[in-house]
Formats: sequence, structure tokens, C-alpha cells
Amino acid sequence: MAGKAIEISAVLGSCVAVCLYDKKKKVGCMNHFESPYASDRKNATARYGNAAMPALIRMILEGGSKIKDLEAQLFGGAYNPEICPEDIGKNNIFVARRILENKKIHIVSDDVGGEKGRKIIFNIGTSEVAVFRVEKLRKGDWYPYEKER
Repeated sequence: MAGKAIEISAVLGSCVAVCLYDKKKKVGCMNHFESPYASDRKNATARYGNAAMPALIRMILEGGSKIKDLEAQLFGGAYNPEICPEDIGKNNIFVARRILENKKIHIVSDDVGGEKGRKIIFNIGTSEVAVFRVEKLRKGDWYPYEKER
């Protein structure tokens, strides 16, 4: 899969997506989580940053990558007080940064915070990311995709 132009995407509001890329193997992966912490270990799924981040790192390492070859890109974490009074995005960003820092994975770029949602497209073979900031998401932006994207 190394170097192939395979693109994966995520649509983010307060959610955060982290793209990891192995510079040596030329392969990447991405997560997408909506809340920072699962308070109960039984419910610790990839919906939560404190479960999604370690799982993403573990998966790429199990694929043969080494921490020293990894770099990260961080996206999302918007805050819209009209939708939710709590700034969940800020907490999602904090969890992602803290775990990457603890694992000594360098963040090479980010586009986080603010009030606009984002759609990102990540090329897992080149580490290129397209970021579209959006006021409103179209129905076709969600998987399974409908009509034009």
C-alpha cells in the first residue's frame, strides 16, 4: 500500500481527526472521534479520544512503523455555541495533543478550533490533506455518499 494515492475523508464539527503518517514506509492512517473521554472503560470505543488515539498509534505500530518515523496532522475541534453550550472541540484537541506529545509524535500541521466545520481528505500514501472549511454540510458529505461530493 506504500505510496498509493488512496484518499480517506472525514467530516468534522467539534470532532477531531488525527492523521498519522510514516515518513519512511510512506503509509498513513486516520481516526475521527467525537468526545474526549469515555468515563467507563466498558464504553471506551473509538468514539472517544482517550481510546481512539492509543488505538490509532497501536495499529500503525503493529503494521511495522516506528514512533521516530511518525508525524501527525490534527484537524477539527470547532465550537458552535448555538449547537452545544459546552466547548467539546477544545477538549478533543487537548486530548489529541496530549497523547501525541506523550508518545513523542511531532505534529507537522493542524487546522483546529474556530466556529466552522471542516471536511478533510487525507491521501494515506503521500500525507497530503485537503481541508475545506464549511458553514453548512451537505447531505452528500456524509457516508454513504449521496449524489455529488
